[in-house]
Amino acid sequence: MPNDLAPGSSGQAGVAQRGALHGVRVVDLTQFEAGTSLTQTLAWLGAEVIKVEEPTKGEQGRGASTDKKGVDSHYFMLLNANKRSVTANLKTEKGRALLRGLIEKADVFAENFAPGVIERLGFGYDVVREINPRIIYAQVKGFGQDGPYKSFLAFDMIAQATGGAMSITGEPDGRPIKPGLTIGDTGTGLHGAIGVLAALYQRQFTGEGQRIQLAMQECVINYGRISYAAQALWGKAAPRMGNQSIMGTNSPSETYKCKGDGPNDYCYIYTSRANPQHWERLLKIMGREDLIGDARFDSPQERFKNRHLVDEMIAQWTIHHDKMEVMQRLGEQGIPAGAIMDTMELSNDPELNRREIFVTVKHPVRGDFKMPGWPVKMSNSQVPITAAPLLGADTDEVYGKLLGLSKDELAALHEEKII
Repeated sequence: MPNDLAPGSSGQAGVAQRGALHGVRVVDLTQFEAGTSLTQTLAWLGAEVIKVEEPTKGEQGRGASTDKKGVDSHYFMLLNANKRSVTANLKTEKGRALLRGLIEKADVFAENFAPGVIERLGFGYDVVREINPRIIYAQVKGFGQDGPYKSFLAFDMIAQATGGAMSITGEPDGRPIKPGLTIGDTGTGLHGAIGVLAALYQRQFTGEGQRIQLAMQECVINYGRISYAAQALWGKAAPRMGNQSIMGTNSPSETYKCKGDGPNDYCYIYTSRANPQHWERLLKIMGREDLIGDARFDSPQERFKNRHLVDEMIAQWTIHHDKMEVMQRLGEQGIPAGAIMDTMELSNDPELNRREIFVTVKHPVRGDFKMPGWPVKMSNSQVPITAAPLLGADTDEVYGKLLGLSKDELAALHEEKII
C-alpha cells in the first residue's frame, strides 16, 4: 500500500527516502527494547512506523534511566530512531477508535506488552484481524504463550538466564554471568523483523496477513546453537569455558594482556582447528619456529591439553605490543586476532563513522546525538537515520492526513485528553 506520509515529514528527515520497505506502514505499540528493536529495524529499512503512545508520559522507556527529568532518555532515543509518534488514550473509546483507524490503513501491527494486556485493551489478534485481514500481527513475549510460563514477565536478563546464555558465560569455576549484549531483547526484535519480512513476502501470494509470535527465551536458545554442538560432542550440558571456544577443542582461543594499563588492553587470538597454518604463522611471528612440529602443540587437541603453556607463551609476546599492533601484525599474516575495543573507542573510530556504523542525529531537545546506525548495507535502499520523535510530535499530521480528522476534531480530542 502506498504511504501517505513519509517518515520524519514533520521536519526531522527532510526529503523522503524510498527505502526497501517504502509503502509499508507499521502501527507500533511496543515499549522498552525487544519490541522497539523489531519496529526500529523496519523503520531503518524504510517502513513508516507510527508509534502509538499514552498521551501524558508516552512509552515507559522515555523516562526510564533519563538524566534529565522531562527529557527523553538516551535509552529511548537509541531504540526509536526513524519513527513517528502519535498519542491515544486507549482506555477510552475515542482513543481506541483512533487506533482502529490506523489499523485499517496498516500493514503491520506490533506489540510487546505484558501477557494479556493487549487483549484487555481490546486489540488481540482475532480483533485486529477482523479490522484488517491483511495485517501482519507481531507479538513479543518472554515465554511461549501455550506453555507453563506464559504469564511470567521477562526482561533481557531473564531471557538470557532461561535461554541458556548465562549458563555458558563466565569462567569454568565461576558463577553464571550475563553477557553484556542484550541478545534477549534486541536479538528477539531482529528475529521478529525477519518474521515480518517473510510474512510480507508471503502476503503477495496469499493476500492474507498472519500472526507472528516470538518468545524471548526461545530466541536466545536459537542464538546458542553451537553450544548444542558442544553438548552433542561431550554428552553433557555445554559448560562455561571463559574465553575458550565453547567446543573446547582448540588453543589458542583466549584474550591476552597487551602493552598498556587500561582495562581493555587485551587482544583475542584464535587459531582455527581446521587450519594448522594459523598456529605455524603465529609461532613464526613470535620467533618460536623451534616449536613447529613439537608434539605438545602439533594438533588442536594437543594444544588444548597444553593450553596453559600456549597461553603463557603468547602472553609473554603480547605484553610487549599494544593491542592494535598485535591485531595488525597477526591480521596481516592471516591469523585471526581482534583487539578488545570498548564503546568509546568504537564510537570514535573514524572508519566506523565514515561507514555510518555510527551516525550523529539532531534531536530537537538534546541537540547532536551520536548513536549506532543500521549495519546492513543495501545497494538500492538508503534510509538516513533520524532522531527519535518527541512524544506526540506527529499526532495532528497523522490523524489529519491519514484518518482525515479536521482541525476542530483534533482540537476537541486534545481538549478531552484523548490525544
